[in-house]
Amino acid sequence: MADDLPVFEFAFPGPLRDQLVAAVLDGSKTTTTGLLQDYEIDGEPLPVVGTRAAVVDSADRTVAVIELTEVRVLRLGDVDVDHARGEGEGHDSVAAWRAGHEDFWHGPDYRGWLGRPDFTADDDTPAVLLRFRLVDVRRPPDA
Repeated sequence: MADDLPVFEFAFPGPLRDQLVAAVLDGSKTTTTGLLQDYEIDGEPLPVVGTRAAVVDSADRTVAVIELTEVRVLRLGDVDVDHARGEGEGHDSVAAWRAGHEDFWHGPDYRGWLGRPDFTADDDTPAVLLRFRLVDVRRPPDA
């Protein structure tokens, strides 16, 4: 089933991806946020409600299938606490959520991928907010 699905990657491979994938698998992560510019840079259309995707871990193994239930494009300054809590990272306020995400967007991995070492996200930066449900859990062969 997951073999013919588009791949969904949370963050870059490594500890953050592992943390986020674990939150998807335990059901605490039901939302995620990306910047609109990422889709534009990759030449990807915006996701569509009802799309299913294969979630991969840091070893590029399919570990789950999710289905998108909501897609919104908002300014970062308009993200609500319900979305922030749904990220499954323990954020109890939009400010805490924002600080965590800015650490990622302003970090060397993202800025390096972007090719803009001085990139800064602000209130007016367009973001793509996704809500999803866990459809299936796959255990890697060596799990």
